[in-house]
Amino acid sequence: MTARNATQNGPSGLLLVDKPEAMTSHDVVDSVRRLLGTRRVGHTGTLDPAATGLLVLCVGRAGRLQSFLTSYDKAYEGTMRFGVETDTYDRDGKPVGEPHPDPRPDPSALRSALSRYVGELQQAPPPFSAKKFEGRKFYELARRGEAVPHLPKKVRVSRFDLLSVDGAEASFAVACSSGTYIRSLVHDVGKDLGLGAHLVGLRRTSVGPFAIGAARTLAALDALPPAERTTPPSWIPLGLVPLPFPAIPLLPGEAAKVKKGHGVPVRVPAEASGAPWVRLVSGEDLVALGHLEPLGRGALALARPKIVLLD
Repeated sequence: MTARNATQNGPSGLLLVDKPEAMTSHDVVDSVRRLLGTRRVGHTGTLDPAATGLLVLCVGRAGRLQSFLTSYDKAYEGTMRFGVETDTYDRDGKPVGEPHPDPRPDPSALRSALSRYVGELQQAPPPFSAKKFEGRKFYELARRGEAVPHLPKKVRVSRFDLLSVDGAEASFAVACSSGTYIRSLVHDVGKDLGLGAHLVGLRRTSVGPFAIGAARTLAALDALPPAERTTPPSWIPLGLVPLPFPAIPLLPGEAAKVKKGHGVPVRVPAEASGAPWVRLVSGEDLVALGHLEPLGRGALALARPKIVLLD
């Protein structure tokens, strides 16, 4: 078998990994490439090196689904420490200003502060972040002492709950839209209470429909025989990826045409009428994602593949 064929015939699906502390998301991708024997691995959203928890990795042809998975809402559990702000808004940064003489937050006031961030809000990225401005990352500007632009964007926080308070530290749970900076939320809460605060621990617990309970650590994957590294619950085959699009069943002959990029006429089920995307399926196989183009005024449409997933 040639190297090209080996790559084409490698595994395709999603791998749920429990990222350890101190590794970058790219480090995890490199480790999984080695463990699965394929270069075709990508992530659907990074975690800071200090954070732990769920990374959803696209393997093989599942990489073609990456753009649909990066926008899922995320959920986290974390710990904030009051009394000191840092320039990075987390424990890796340098302290800014004088520490507060009594940093213990009042639980009632803290709950009230957290609740003010539930809903839609404009949030600016931290100065030490990978956000780019005119081709340069924010942290590159900040490290050189250059001004970091204030570029707020709309984010949505659907839950921001206080779990416990222990002296100057408080644990919380938050659910939010993709692209929300948890360290910025913590920094802003500290300012609201007049105590200052920074993030000292963060764990991602879910990404859309995927939960940390199904993930495996790299050590657990490494301990498995190679053939068992792409098995449930941490492995989701391509045909079982839970995409929020209605399914259009194809006959074998229709599936063969779709694999070659050709459109086929299909009868449109009620749930697919007006859908922006549909899943074109053959048995348990996800053949392609595509659009429906009406054919006349009846229930027929041309199913035109846009992202072919089976060769």
